[in-house]
Amino acid sequence: MAKIQSIRGMPDVLPEASALRLWVEDRLRGVLDRYGYQQVRMPLLEATALFARGVGDGTDIVEKEMYSFDDRSGESLTLRPEGTAGCVRLCEEHGLLYNQTQRLWYQGPMFRYERPQKGRYRQFEQLGVECFGFPGPAIDAELLGLCSDFWAALGVSDALTLELNTLGSPEARAHYRDALLAYLRPLASQLDEDSQRRLERNPLRILDSKAPETQALLEDAPTLEGSLDAVSREHFDALRRYLDALAIPYVVNPRIVRGLDYYTHTVFEWTTTALGAQGTVCGGGRYDGLVERLGGRPTPGIGFAMGLERLTLLAEAQGLGPVLDGNLDVYVLALDEAHTAQALALGHQLRQALPRLRVQVHCSEGKAKARFKKADASGARYALILGDAEVSQGTVAMKDLRAREGEQRTVALATLIDQWRADYGAEGP
Repeated sequence: MAKIQSIRGMPDVLPEASALRLWVEDRLRGVLDRYGYQQVRMPLLEATALFARGVGDGTDIVEKEMYSFDDRSGESLTLRPEGTAGCVRLCEEHGLLYNQTQRLWYQGPMFRYERPQKGRYRQFEQLGVECFGFPGPAIDAELLGLCSDFWAALGVSDALTLELNTLGSPEARAHYRDALLAYLRPLASQLDEDSQRRLERNPLRILDSKAPETQALLEDAPTLEGSLDAVSREHFDALRRYLDALAIPYVVNPRIVRGLDYYTHTVFEWTTTALGAQGTVCGGGRYDGLVERLGGRPTPGIGFAMGLERLTLLAEAQGLGPVLDGNLDVYVLALDEAHTAQALALGHQLRQALPRLRVQVHCSEGKAKARFKKADASGARYALILGDAEVSQGTVAMKDLRAREGEQRTVALATLIDQWRADYGAEGP
């Protein structure tokens, strides 16, 4: 019978890679705690209409990347392709936005049907941050400062560049859309296939086309800057002053538009040259009209999301991550099956009394020699050994598995915990 394998683009995460991912996540959560952001958790499944209305039915995500299906009652459901629309739905449904400000974050898998490649998968993990109720540019600067502190906590600051742009107010964006359409329509036949499809429904997305022939045509296209109104310019200028005050370097890139319909004013990407084609590690911006579009009261919002796979790859490329030292401090083994119960009880006692200690109990069968080989292969510093003599005398043999001579001593079980604390403290050797 043929083996069943994982679905294409939905990768497994093995122990060593998982350890690196946890290392990254722990540092990100530490920064979020220092900023006072609160976590929310949304379901994996949402009504398809949420993304059609929120993300925009002219976007690549809604047109060709969503995993959607009808459930048994005939309702169309979608595995979430991004987190912002679901976070807005959560806030509206539970009354978190009326006359309130919110600083929220979430983490979890997202799903998009794309061509899998390194750093881009069909199931991928995102950490997202969303802020609501802040109309001014100060919160934009705070979020970019939060990102900057993320990179510092991970040690990857030198590998990332902040690229910044403004899409202006909805009115300015609409005015620019008309100007861009007037320029591109006569050139439609020369655009790449994706850009031709986007021309009438989402022309701003053509600006970040990767097709060389399209980029050549855009060299003479009107710029969004020419369509900005005074309010839009003031917001962007203030944000740049705040970033200068925070000593956060940036590059203004007028081609950044982001791929979703809901963005207004500030948009940004943190990019790197260390990961090849997948250069965007984090991206986001303002979406002041999204809450209203989804049925709520007008509420300003801004947020960003980062792919944890790409961020983990970046940390790995920089030689960063946890020191993998075998992960164990103590390996408890009985010399035969007769004393397995005592070994299990000893492991349980150690974990309760010394919660920072990493303890594993031998649970396999085999002769004593095979058990010692397992203990040595575990990476633990010490083995605690229970045989007939130890059990009858109320003691345990303690062997240093990493010492050249394999030093071993006998310790009374009644005093083992106190002896351990005296020798090593509560955190292990």
